[in-house]
Amino acid sequence: MVAALELYLDVDATRRLRTLWRALEAEGIPTMGSLHQKHRPHISLAAAHRLDPHAVADALSGFQVARDLTVSMDFAGQFVGRVLWLGVTVTAELLDHHRAVHDRLTAGGVEVWEHYRPGRWVPHCTVSLRVPNPMMAPAIRRCLEILPLRATVTGAALADHANDILHPL
Repeated sequence: MVAALELYLDVDATRRLRTLWRALEAEGIPTMGSLHQKHRPHISLAAAHRLDPHAVADALSGFQVARDLTVSMDFAGQFVGRVLWLGVTVTAELLDHHRAVHDRLTAGGVEVWEHYRPGRWVPHCTVSLRVPNPMMAPAIRRCLEILPLRATVTGAALADHANDILHPL
């Protein structure tokens, strides 16, 4: 199970990402769109096996998590374990926002996975958690077809779909 603090994207970017998901699914590549049927395209700022939505909301009280940020996805990447993602180009503004969120979470006693902490985080939009090995190269090519993709952050929430939690922030 995974809980994440997610940044949601504008309507056009979301539409383009869902179109990518459908194209990959048509080619036999499972995507976030079919994982729980609840996922929406997003960039995760923090994640852990479990996050208490009330503790996260308290830690971030008075802070604008869904700040008006413009992001650019300019490359595709792969994490160990067949995870395919679109890479978000790092900007000082994005890193500052990420650090401010983590400073508040840490002060509020909210523990997150180490690889989401400042200095280790790789900003990305996950496309699939389980691309079959022989399909990775075609999946990456399909991702490159929609890049570059510019998006504006329009919302944020704590999401834990396995436990049916979606807590807007």
